[in-house]
Amino acid sequence: MDKFFQPQAPRQSKAQKQAADSQLQPWVEKYRPKTIDDVTSQEHTVAVLQKSLLSTNLPHMLFYGPPGNGKTSTILALARQLFGPDNFRTRVLELNASDERGISIVREKIKDFARQTPRAQAVSSDGKTYPCPPYKIIILDEADSMTQDAQAALRRIMETYARITRFCLVCNYVTRIIEPLASRCSKFRFKPLDPGSTSSRLSHIATCEHVDASPDVISALINTSQGDLRRSITYLQSASRLSSSTVPPTPITARDIQEIAGVVPDVVINDFVATLGVEGTNDMDIDPSPGSGSKSNFDAIRKKVKEVVREGYSASQLLSQLHDLVILHPTITARQKARCALVFAEADKALCDGADEELWILEVALRIHKALS
Repeated sequence: MDKFFQPQAPRQSKAQKQAADSQLQPWVEKYRPKTIDDVTSQEHTVAVLQKSLLSTNLPHMLFYGPPGNGKTSTILALARQLFGPDNFRTRVLELNASDERGISIVREKIKDFARQTPRAQAVSSDGKTYPCPPYKIIILDEADSMTQDAQAALRRIMETYARITRFCLVCNYVTRIIEPLASRCSKFRFKPLDPGSTSSRLSHIATCEHVDASPDVISALINTSQGDLRRSITYLQSASRLSSSTVPPTPITARDIQEIAGVVPDVVINDFVATLGVEGTNDMDIDPSPGSGSKSNFDAIRKKVKEVVREGYSASQLLSQLHDLVILHPTITARQKARCALVFAEADKALCDGADEELWILEVALRIHKALS
């Protein structure tokens, strides 16, 4: 009989469940802005939306800008402040148009939700008062992935049900939204986050999660993510997991961030360009003066290329970082940079066509060395 009466595990309280869910939650979701005031570096957009929040009269909206700058987070925070936690699920429909982008979704799912009359305002369970205006919000994320027919079908729905439904289109490329649809919306451009705002946000998350992130690590996160805050937070969480997987935990370094991001470490890049004869780097392996030891130069460059390829670094990533270093180099002349840019362009085209990576890295390296000689 004992096997039928096994002792049950103690039930977790609601607070314990929330704490456990918080530990398992991705940091991108955990630290997503909860209110409009939490959104940084978008002063103009936040100011306009705060006034709309006071009047509770929202137009159709079009949010556009680079990825990872808070477009979806802003409209979700606005919707929560408008409707509160109880009415949020019934008043807000969020669709990712990159998955559901056909005309059938517009005619069925979106139209069915748009035509429903919102229910009367209910008392909020958290004791707070929310404006809860008499309309719903439909959020179409990645709207630039919608087909032309789907966008055209959306025009009539936006006009027919404008009294009880507001639309918010979120996209990266505003030029992919058809003009009749864009003209029905108030446009809000989300500019790239400045390094100061990104650094303060990452430092705040690191402090909350008890992660020791030095200024070099924060700088590496900003550089590798290229202004995408969402990506930099993900890199920080991955680095934290790797650091805590050892006993005792190892400190996070800038090279760890670069490895996680899939970029070529700065040490490798600097060593590589030194072999090509770029001035301003340490420990040059060759003499960049014209006509001196061309055979030894070729052997040194080929050896260095083989070392880089053996490490498994991506050719496109290597050439991208090499391009940035050469084009922004202060001592290389404009004519030399122009020659190098042509080499990078040819290599990019060849790699897109499926050419051999090692051969093209060698080709680029030799021609850059020749251009700088």
